[in-house]
Amino acid sequence: MTYTAAVSGATGYAGGEVLRLLCGHPEIEIATVTAHSSAGQRLGALQPHLHALADREVVETTAENLAGHDVVFLALPHGQSADVAAQLPENTVVIDAGADHRLASAEAWRAFYGSEHAGTWPYGLPELIVSPEGSKQRDQLTGATRIAVPGCYPTGSLLALAPAVAAGLVEPQDIVIVSASGTSGAGKSVKPHLLGAETMGGMSPYGVGGGHRHTPEIEQGLGWAGGQDVSVSFTPTLAPMPRGILTTATARLRSGVDAARVREVYDAAYGTEPFIHVLPEGQWPTTKAVTASNHAVLQFAVDPHAGRLIVSAAIDNLTKGTAGAAVQSMNLALGLPETTGLTGQGIAP
Repeated sequence: MTYTAAVSGATGYAGGEVLRLLCGHPEIEIATVTAHSSAGQRLGALQPHLHALADREVVETTAENLAGHDVVFLALPHGQSADVAAQLPENTVVIDAGADHRLASAEAWRAFYGSEHAGTWPYGLPELIVSPEGSKQRDQLTGATRIAVPGCYPTGSLLALAPAVAAGLVEPQDIVIVSASGTSGAGKSVKPHLLGAETMGGMSPYGVGGGHRHTPEIEQGLGWAGGQDVSVSFTPTLAPMPRGILTTATARLRSGVDAARVREVYDAAYGTEPFIHVLPEGQWPTTKAVTASNHAVLQFAVDPHAGRLIVSAAIDNLTKGTAGAAVQSMNLALGLPETTGLTGQGIAP
């Protein structure tokens, strides 16, 4: 059976990545592409890498243009998805790649986003452990018609630490995460600090001191995994590369936990996952290894001097961190094999 799909925000990085993946999906027909300021233009003028869709006309993002499809992807800035989604039929699979429906806490939403909470949808990270017993989020995505895809930073952070938190290997109140992201994570809008002359050859932090909007999302996911509140210090940094995220997450180990126990827990959590790879001892993640793929690679170390677990994780922020998760979640929602359309490997060099 072929399903029809509409993609809003089709001229941005996230929307373009969704379209790239859907072009190779055997069960999806891309019926409509929408945007706002670029409506009326050829998609090929705005996303020249999407050759199969070059002659498609970009139409205005309205509920009327998005209605009538089996699946709708909303790749819109935060605060813009909720109104559109509310006007779409309940039996349409709507996948929000923005932030509007990720947080369960209305208080956290108001504190970090400054507007009223739009409600909570099932979280679109199938591999995420969401209980101390080890259950995973994919159970809540099968057959769902509303799905909130996680942010790119939370994807890397949650995949890195959820197994350790769920298994009680680490203390939940002393978690420190530093992530380096490629500039595409900031979106496609022209911003002086993202110009090549500003970013090439240097790195810089931002959102320092607990103010980044992905902080409550990371705490929410790790809280699900451990069955209790967690405290996270999260610092994002801007790296001089177009795409990719490298996360380094650390947490204080509980007494008696050694490297062998950590390996056992992570192998059990991810050993059968098609997209999550715990690397052999001595091999460390690189962002280049996952470029343009839906894969994530992880490695860990136990620091006996500091008594801490260190987990490093690499993902492609646009694929596994956004569009890949959206397509993977869509597959579950439609009852398709979870890996459909996502079997591409990383690219090198």
